Amino acid sequence: MQGKPLPPFADDTWELYDTNTDWSQAHDLAAQMPDKLAELQELFMDEARKYGVLPLDDRRIERFNSDLAGRPTLVHGTSQLLFGGMSRLSENVVINVKNKSHAVTAQVTIPDGGAEGVIVAQGGAFAGWSLHLKDGRPTYSYNLLGLQHFDITTDTTVPAGPHQVRAEFTYDGGGLGKGADVALYLDSTRIGGGRLPATVPLAFSGDETCDLGSDTASPVSDQYTAQTSRFTGTVEWVQIDIADAAEDLDHLITPEQRLSIAMARQ
Repeated sequence: MQGKPLPPFADDTWELYDTNTDWSQAHDLAAQMPDKLAELQELFMDEARKYGVLPLDDRRIERFNSDLAGRPTLVHGTSQLLFGGMSRLSENVVINVKNKSHAVTAQVTIPDGGAEGVIVAQGGAFAGWSLHLKDGRPTYSYNLLGLQHFDITTDTTVPAGPHQVRAEFTYDGGGLGKGADVALYLDSTRIGGGRLPATVPLAFSGDETCDLGSDTASPVSDQYTAQTSRFTGTVEWVQIDIADAAEDLDHLITPEQRLSIAMARQ
């Protein structure tokens, strides 16, 4: 339920504490020392102007999503290349895939006898997504806020050798948290697909992360555990593309395209 709007910062009540003697901040001195309070308020505003803190943002849930908040992120552009072995990547250092069409392409090497486990996962038990192999078959799992779980599976087993496993996520548009169609590809051949009636609008998690080759902490999907999530093949790299970049790749990422993404990050 939407809460009441927060009051303007100008109407906030400032408090003043002497932490040298009152480390628990139990005694507000604002009424007793108005001149000192005014001095520190002015100092705060001077420093805020100096370091680009203004304007202050008093929104609530919008600040969870960098796109809505207008907050700069560490990832620029429409593509991000991640390499096998990367793990515990916080949400703000991974390109934002929420509320937009995108594609996740993974280059994997499958040993003789097949492979199992997570190729890439973001989030955890309360929201997130993962691309993994279940019984050797590519599967895209989506966790909608811990309320609904969707597993889009295929009948195709990934054979031994180097392959690209790809999930194309086509967002409905028209607002936040809308549905999406998901298509799965092995190399350049479509092998399955399914439908998500709704998606996560703002944030997957405050403490869960993005991992390649496993799903650390709590698992996104109930098809595996944190212990059984470890990929038994090799994840060479994963590329995430959003918007037009996802549409331009035509289901298969060439070495030249991958190099252009890597060089753009230098």
